[in-house]
Amino acid sequence: MIGTVLCYVLLPAARLLRALRDAFFTCRKNVLLAKSTSTQVEGVFAATRGRLVPEEQEALLQQWLEEGAGNLPADESAPAEGKVSVTLTSDWLEGSELLMTSLSDLNLAPEVTQCAGQQLTELHALASSESRDDAVTEQTKLPAEETVAVADSAPWAAVAPQMDHQIAGCGTVGVKVQNEDPAVLAWSLAPDEETVPTEPTAWPIQDTVQFCPLLTEVPYHDILWRDWEDLSVQPSVLEQVSKSTSLFEFRVMSYNILAQDLVEQGLDLYLHCHPDILSWNYRLPNLLQEIQHWDPDVLCLQEVQENHYQEQLEPAFKEMGFACFYKRRTGTKTDGCAVCYKHSRFQLINHTPVEYFHPGLEVLNRDNVGLVLLLQPLLPEGLDLKAVSPLCVANTHVLFNPRRGDIKLAQMALLLAEIDKIAKTAEGSYYPVILCGDLNSVPDSPLYKFIRNGELSYHGMPAWKVSGQEDFSQQLYSRKLLSPLLPSSLGITDNCQYVTLCQPKKRGRRKYSRNFLLQFHFCDVACERPPHLVLLEGVTDAKPDRPAHWPKPAVMVKDPDPQPFVPRSSGIIQHGLNLTSVYSHFLPQRGRPEVTTMPMGLGATVDYIFYSAEPVENRNRLGRRLYQDGALKLLGRLSLLSEDVLLMANGLPNPFCSSDHLCLLASFGLEISSLTENGVIFAW
Repeated sequence: MIGTVLCYVLLPAARLLRALRDAFFTCRKNVLLAKSTSTQVEGVFAATRGRLVPEEQEALLQQWLEEGAGNLPADESAPAEGKVSVTLTSDWLEGSELLMTSLSDLNLAPEVTQCAGQQLTELHALASSESRDDAVTEQTKLPAEETVAVADSAPWAAVAPQMDHQIAGCGTVGVKVQNEDPAVLAWSLAPDEETVPTEPTAWPIQDTVQFCPLLTEVPYHDILWRDWEDLSVQPSVLEQVSKSTSLFEFRVMSYNILAQDLVEQGLDLYLHCHPDILSWNYRLPNLLQEIQHWDPDVLCLQEVQENHYQEQLEPAFKEMGFACFYKRRTGTKTDGCAVCYKHSRFQLINHTPVEYFHPGLEVLNRDNVGLVLLLQPLLPEGLDLKAVSPLCVANTHVLFNPRRGDIKLAQMALLLAEIDKIAKTAEGSYYPVILCGDLNSVPDSPLYKFIRNGELSYHGMPAWKVSGQEDFSQQLYSRKLLSPLLPSSLGITDNCQYVTLCQPKKRGRRKYSRNFLLQFHFCDVACERPPHLVLLEGVTDAKPDRPAHWPKPAVMVKDPDPQPFVPRSSGIIQHGLNLTSVYSHFLPQRGRPEVTTMPMGLGATVDYIFYSAEPVENRNRLGRRLYQDGALKLLGRLSLLSEDVLLMANGLPNPFCSSDHLCLLASFGLEISSLTENGVIFAW
């Protein structure tokens, strides 16, 4: 019963509302056609031709054009100079439903291939029909009008629908939909000087076509521009360098160039990259051009694939004037580290390849490697009486695994022990040291603080915390570091020194071999009970008898094989190299941290250049040791970038930067001194 009543009541009401809507639509149509020409209407819907539309829409459009042409006033047939706004109201489009399907197929029409020229031609033709005053008056009469600003000089093209962040740059197009009606669309002309670039909003109509100016590609070298920071003009440097001081200036570059085998093994990490820019044939010229452009005197490379080094990189570097040393990772790994130096600037004194893999040691069971070189700077002719200190250069690539900070710390301790052995002078001091590499640790992590502050209390520390790459504090089980970090069989102390080089100098304290001590096992002195020993019957009153086969004690002889003395570990690891970072790891002008790599779109700093400096006495700030330049002075550096800038360039690698790391570059100066006859050193 209720359904029947509703049918008899609602159906007539629906028919009445539809009739009223059609009448209102017809009235509005005639009002507009009184002010327009058929040519204008054809221009608006020119893009709908050349495709299939529903028959009822085609018939309605044809009828509309014929009625409009017959109702035109004669005085409006001649075009007039001026600008016009052509609007399509929501009432028209609700009645005709023309744009519901036509806009989605604009990119399929043949005319759209010449869309850029057609839009401007049609819109300029409309602009000559009415004055701006008439257009404003017409807009005030018609409700629900929307506008799209069109720049006269902008090139236009039909593009597929995109979200806001995908169409940044189409600033002259603004579209607004009232009441979320997908059929509302309007155009209005505006001069270039009046258009204000705005970011377009997301289109609510699926498959609609947006008209945007063709995006002008911003060159990568503009986005990724890196400034050279001249630090030699800073007051702190000028105070330390007198006018009479001469410096041996040189540049050092550290660069993880991304081994091609690692790219092919981890393609999931580079889904944001076009396959062409990941090929080695594309990347190699970019890398060589970048290195040649910055022209370093010392080059430290990580992730250098062995066959590429032997066949391409080493020959190219030799042509640039480099002498090269390479160390491949142990095991089945195909990449390694390389250190190259200009043979016109340096001469090799000593070099040591470092392998971090030691069978049977859990904290040293990975295939990472390092290189340590001792170089003698070559002075120009005419400076024969002057001398400059040798320079120790170290390069390494530490384990990546964020959970195994114990391995990272052990690898770094082993490298620092090698540096200590090569860079230590006969007097016990150190030559200037430069340490480069991919340490897979973030700034202010415990590993970073250990290198910079020279001390770390590691006992009981969670292993994941050492590098600071990720937070695994929520895991139920967490590996912890225990002391000693390195076994005594390795011969390295908690001071990151080989025990053969750090024998104790306390008088009367020696370490003897087992065979030497066995000869005193049954000597008379050893078999006598000490006077202060409490007498216990059956325990301390029995004098041990010498076995028959035991030789009689001989005269004490000098131990031919003394064992090195290894002090007991305290859970604190130290080194005495006094290293500080070239970079501050923060960009004050942008208020953002520096980044050297972008794994999975997240910026991080894991690459460093550390150099020798002099600690400032009694100047520790929040546990951070302060330094000032000593004999090795930092003169300049190549600025790094922030994460947001790299995101604008689609991350790393990209067509401009062919590695997933940024290169680090610094300029140094070594003081040149002269030796007098009395051996006193004077600074020049």
